[in-house]
Amino acid sequence: MVETKKYEGIIPAFYACYDKQGNISPAAVRELTRYLIGKGVTGLYVGGSSGECIYQSKEERKVVLENVMDEARGKVTVIAHIACNNTADSQELAAHAESLGVDAIASIPPIYFHLPSYAIAKYWNDMSAAAPNTDFIIYNIPQLAGVSLTVPLLREMLKNPRVIGVKNSSMPTQDIQMWRDEGAIVFNGPDEQLICGLTMGAVGGIGGTYGAMPELYIKMRQELLSGNLEKAREMQNEACRIIYKMCSAHGNMYAVIKEILRVNGGPDIGSVRAPLAELIDSDLPIVRECVDMINAAIAKYC
Repeated sequence: MVETKKYEGIIPAFYACYDKQGNISPAAVRELTRYLIGKGVTGLYVGGSSGECIYQSKEERKVVLENVMDEARGKVTVIAHIACNNTADSQELAAHAESLGVDAIASIPPIYFHLPSYAIAKYWNDMSAAAPNTDFIIYNIPQLAGVSLTVPLLREMLKNPRVIGVKNSSMPTQDIQMWRDEGAIVFNGPDEQLICGLTMGAVGGIGGTYGAMPELYIKMRQELLSGNLEKAREMQNEACRIIYKMCSAHGNMYAVIKEILRVNGGPDIGSVRAPLAELIDSDLPIVRECVDMINAAIAKYC
């Protein structure tokens, strides 16, 4: 029986933390972990897209997770994304994550080559076998991975007792209903539709913009669960407007978010790693506008 309670709620996707030379900063990782826990989130999703995992070595990813766990162990749920673009490295990260005591590991499908479903299933099952005592979550993000989770593939994966659910970042909320009907727990991925995903049965959300405004998402979920749909919808619309503003900059959205955190009194976690685009001077008014929008929304709703 899957313990679903620990997977409920608002789980920010953890951001990559760099020093001024662009190296992983263990101190910044720890500071960001404490900051997010202090905001009342229920978990952290470490090493995914927001963590710039595909631009980091497996050794760097280990350092990040070790420092997160030093601060988060026993306080919040930790899900470690451990996929690399080969099975052996993924297994190494899976075993490492289990040794640290994470609650679950997660993985996108293999990228670049378009593999048949049986090869994808073997890839996932092989890394699950390297962490045999840890829950496994499929990360469905077809717009970036280039392959979509299907019902037959999910059914095959659910034969593995460690596979408990799906982080669903496809845009159709119908997918959440389909995965639930197969017996999986589901996390809503697209931040722009959190209340829709929760309404369709997601146990919680894992999102890349949650870290910039966790108060807003926590309150949004509370309002929805309390039956205050109109208030939740207002808050969702405001979050979407902020996200659209974040995406209007020259710099990558995560570069914008990191500067929002710094300007808004959060930790300084550096910029983004190339080839992601850093901020340019003309982005700074956009950052300031986002900060003002976030603070106004928190003051109004939270």
